[in-house]
Amino acid sequence: MKNDLINELGTNFIEYAVAVNTDRAIPNAVDGLKPVHKRILWSSFEEGRTSNKPHVKCALIYGDVMGKYHPHGDSSIYGALVRLSQPWVMRYPLIDFHGSNGNIAGDGPAAGRYTEARLSKIAEDGMLKGMKKRNVEFTSNYSEDRDEPICLPSVFPNLLCNPNSGIGVAMACNWLPHNLREVANAIKDYMDGQDPILPGPDFPTGGIIINQADIPGIMRTGHGSVKVRGRYKIEKQNIVFYEIPYGTTIEGLLTQIAEICDKKEIEGISEIRDESNKKGLRIVIECNKGINPLSIV
Repeated sequence: MKNDLINELGTNFIEYAVAVNTDRAIPNAVDGLKPVHKRILWSSFEEGRTSNKPHVKCALIYGDVMGKYHPHGDSSIYGALVRLSQPWVMRYPLIDFHGSNGNIAGDGPAAGRYTEARLSKIAEDGMLKGMKKRNVEFTSNYSEDRDEPICLPSVFPNLLCNPNSGIGVAMACNWLPHNLREVANAIKDYMDGQDPILPGPDFPTGGIIINQADIPGIMRTGHGSVKVRGRYKIEKQNIVFYEIPYGTTIEGLLTQIAEICDKKEIEGISEIRDESNKKGLRIVIECNKGINPLSIV
């Protein structure tokens, strides 16, 4: 009886783990998309919400996705939809958004009933081209009343060009964005029988990679971390950052700097403020008189 119970629990847990990893958490290596991302793009394409058509309410988009393909919370679907549109997250956004989709300062998006979206041109031509001819395998949706693609054709190498991450059961992944031109050159080298080389990740928020010597090993093995520093300039007594490390927010950075100053780990800073606007990012760290700003950086 005990062995039967252990076997049953083990079998059920393995089935649960596989379902979590494949149906929700881990992106597909073919198109670089999680199931929710794939379903958002497919549903939008199926409903004709292409880049040459008017934007439609996001509530309509995630409502269709939830009702037809992805039986999970509307907030998680809307969050995935918004993420696909954010240029400070995606190197090449797959959704063309209309309205507030948050910002790099850390503010969240407006409610889905106010915002609008449609497919971006690169998603339409690079990820969905040929779908009307069913050029990939299809499977039944959760209610078995319609079909959905197992993966997208992805002529555009989304797996390498756009970032993604996932944490499942006993499995996790995380990869960084790369430049499309550099990826295309590496693909060409591979097809010509040469050793493909990628110079390194290309972040939409800019910054400087400070461990460049580690990049070849990271690219070869897929393991390791890339260390990024923001770009700055000195304006009199001010340190002005105009690019920040990928994955950070302005609010988070200001909070961390303020905490370090409070702990006296860094001294000589009189004020920290965010002067970012539509022209670009600008974080100003004002130094005390008599302090060399370079000594703080």
